[in-house]
Amino acid sequence: MTNDAPITDEPDGIADAIPAWRLRARHRATWTYLVMLIASAVALLVSFILSAETLQLARNPDQILDCDFNSTLSCSAVAQSWQAEIVKFNGLSYPNAFFGIAAESVFVTVAVIGLCRVAVPRWFAACTWLGGLAALAYSYWLTSQSLFVINALCPWCLALMFSTTIQFMALSHATVTVQDLPARGDGLRTYYRLNYDLMVDALWIVAIVVLILVKDGPALFA
Repeated sequence: MTNDAPITDEPDGIADAIPAWRLRARHRATWTYLVMLIASAVALLVSFILSAETLQLARNPDQILDCDFNSTLSCSAVAQSWQAEIVKFNGLSYPNAFFGIAAESVFVTVAVIGLCRVAVPRWFAACTWLGGLAALAYSYWLTSQSLFVINALCPWCLALMFSTTIQFMALSHATVTVQDLPARGDGLRTYYRLNYDLMVDALWIVAIVVLILVKDGPALFA
């Protein structure tokens, strides 16, 4: 019997047998959504911190923040750029961190729902994944702006970017192995069954770290 042999003794009412590999601990809801919950909670906390620092700078633009270490590693340099407040309405600018609080609150809630094993519609799971992808893309856009346009890095923004990355990794894992999406995703299921995601995720994180060090490494520790 291979690892793909179906489990046939499921309770009545479950139409499809569950492949044996999906019963491994790291592919189940408890693990995938727990990782997502931790990453989302960290991202939510960082969003609160960034919001507080934004308000401090609004009251005193010349204030030096605790995360201002040098000209390259500086929260205030990033916070005072236009990229930190891209949403404008009626002449008012809204800091990105405020939207981070709203978005990460949703992801924390989704992770808790997953941990509680509450059945959700397939459209809800699909929309959640798309929301996670949008959050990741937005985070990477801001990081690229910091690296190549603003030429300054915010430590808290980096923490938010890494936590958003791990959040998306866990959400993608859960979407395939727990929510069983997409319907015709045999390639993705094989990807997780063979644990290729562990290698890809590790290389993903290392690539980001290397990019940051190559671009600003010497200046970060100046």
